Amino acid sequence: MNRAKRRAMFERWREENPHPQTELLWRNPFELLIAVMLSAQATDKSVNLATRGLFEQAPDPASMLGLGEAGVIEHIKHIGLYQAKARHVVQTCALLLEHHGGAVPDDREALQALPGVGRKTANVVLNTAFGKPTMAVDTHIFRVANRTGLAPGKDVLAVEMKLLRVVEAEFLRDAHHWLILHGRYVCKARKPACPACRIADLCDMKDKTTA
Repeated sequence: MNRAKRRAMFERWREENPHPQTELLWRNPFELLIAVMLSAQATDKSVNLATRGLFEQAPDPASMLGLGEAGVIEHIKHIGLYQAKARHVVQTCALLLEHHGGAVPDDREALQALPGVGRKTANVVLNTAFGKPTMAVDTHIFRVANRTGLAPGKDVLAVEMKLLRVVEAEFLRDAHHWLILHGRYVCKARKPACPACRIADLCDMKDKTTA
């Protein structure tokens, strides 16, 4: 795919949605970090249901640590992998208090040193909470990047690195939100909605759907 096509894609997404946001509910970097940690293999809707009560009771690392694993589980037990997630949340809160004064670091290495925080989670926090031009490649972005020809890659890291190279600077701040939303609601895994797609004429996918 050439530069002109890539640029046209992002121009159309920007026109449609000038200020894309994550669908996770959060009020500060700590809440975003916890919400993203809980979102692995879970829908944003289910995470938002869990965190509504959780953040009311524990809005900061100290109060979250005070809940303990059992207390966290009471709020998140309806989402996948809740036991491991509760353990990681509590361990992360302890480390935030011990090493960062209770604040969420805006550094990738420090974020990835926290239990349950991988590269994708760190990228989401760096981008969404701190405004850094990172690319958090999830299954939606991986699919869209490969299917459309925007940034093909054999794994999520390869796709991330290519997107960072080919997406123009003016789009980088919001690019991963546009891509996630496109993959979630238009370029779906089982049946992409090509007739309703704003970038169908720019996409390299063969055998586009017609209905």
